[in-house]
Amino acid sequence: MELRDYIRILRQSWVLIVLLTLVGVAAGAVFSIMQKPMYSSSAKVFVSTSNGGSIGEMAQGNAYTQQRVTTYADLATTPIVLLPVIADLQLDMTSDELAREVVATTLPDTTLIGITVTDEDPALAAEVATGVSESLTSVVASIETTGATDEEGKPVEASPVRLTLVQHAAVPQKPVSPNVPLNIALGGLIGLALGIGAAVLRETLDTRIRNERDIELITDIPVIGGIVFDPKARDRPLIVHADPHSPRAESFRALRTNLQFLDAARPDRSFVVTSSIESEGKSTTAANLAIALADAGARVLLVDADLRRPKVASYLGIEGAVGLTDLLIGRAELQDVIQPWGRGQLYVLPAGRVPPNPSELLGSAAMADTIVELNRAFDVVLFDAPPLLPVTDAAVLSRAAGGAILVVAVGRAHKGQVKGAFSVLENVDAKVSGIVLTMLPTRGADAYGYGKYGYGYGYGYAPKEEPVVGA
Repeated sequence: MELRDYIRILRQSWVLIVLLTLVGVAAGAVFSIMQKPMYSSSAKVFVSTSNGGSIGEMAQGNAYTQQRVTTYADLATTPIVLLPVIADLQLDMTSDELAREVVATTLPDTTLIGITVTDEDPALAAEVATGVSESLTSVVASIETTGATDEEGKPVEASPVRLTLVQHAAVPQKPVSPNVPLNIALGGLIGLALGIGAAVLRETLDTRIRNERDIELITDIPVIGGIVFDPKARDRPLIVHADPHSPRAESFRALRTNLQFLDAARPDRSFVVTSSIESEGKSTTAANLAIALADAGARVLLVDADLRRPKVASYLGIEGAVGLTDLLIGRAELQDVIQPWGRGQLYVLPAGRVPPNPSELLGSAAMADTIVELNRAFDVVLFDAPPLLPVTDAAVLSRAAGGAILVVAVGRAHKGQVKGAFSVLENVDAKVSGIVLTMLPTRGADAYGYGKYGYGYGYGYAPKEEPVVGA
């Protein structure tokens, strides 16, 4: 995916991303509330050795001291140091439990040992830190003592190493954990990452056609028009006739203009309007395109070739009991079944009765002869055919007519279904003249970039009222 794809995903799924981010922030806040406040207090111990008078002896003593500091820091969390502290403070815990609260660190380039204790009780944390420091000085003094002892067991020579408590632990006033701002920030970042990941994953797994670029990744067939989504399309399917100044009606006029450049070298101007699956708007597209062509002065015939679920007659409000079926079986003549519609040069050939063998009728020699006769009598012939994937009617008819217009509903048709529709047409050597996108969103991430299809809200297609002079 390109950068614009990620931007479109963020725009399209911003609600999910914001929601998961807020959930992460709430989770961080709840985690902080549920945690017990912990307080930390520190003491410092200075390590020194007895130095000789010469500079060499002093340097040797400093090097020895720095080497011993790390050993003393490790010694601070051993039972020999912690057990006296537990006894003095009467703590109800073992040396291992106390060792988990004590951290002894050596300060870089110094002979200082920092002893930090973390506990729920701030006063106890300070007492334990000071107690561990004092116990450490005593233990080191006893361990490092060398030489003989007197009659009472006291050392004759003092220890060469001396530990001094230089900083007593103070009672902390603020807890060191939980860090509420940090937890909330981390929760928000985790929620944001999950939101973006979920949005990208959903886009990756979603195989529906969302925009023109998805079509370009499937085929090189041009997109010749786009029809915006209209929630009232069922109530007013003939938008070019019902509301000729609407943006949706204007998009059909743009489709009419682009249709004039399709297969310019082909003398016969007959097209099969079909789709990959049902409910993609092929019948309303064929009807409105026929009206738009007739309004431009063309002699147009709209044929309802959907012999399974015919809709053209009901959309146009004409009698559909007799039509194409009767013509193909020789029960009626062409001039008897074609009906004029409207004030232009639009004529309609309804489907007639639903036959038991629609595919055979549409692929018969009678149908081929009818198409030739219709091409001679009309400037443009539009066949409203069934979807390609459920039945083979449209594929058979497309080969006889010479060209097909594939209607693809954005957000409904899947990429695999569109590929399957192209495969069906290729198998019968039928040509796809162009693609029409329907149900285009008017808002959201996928709404941009469709202005070229000839509609734009707020432009004002309706005729303006002339101002009244002298009013």
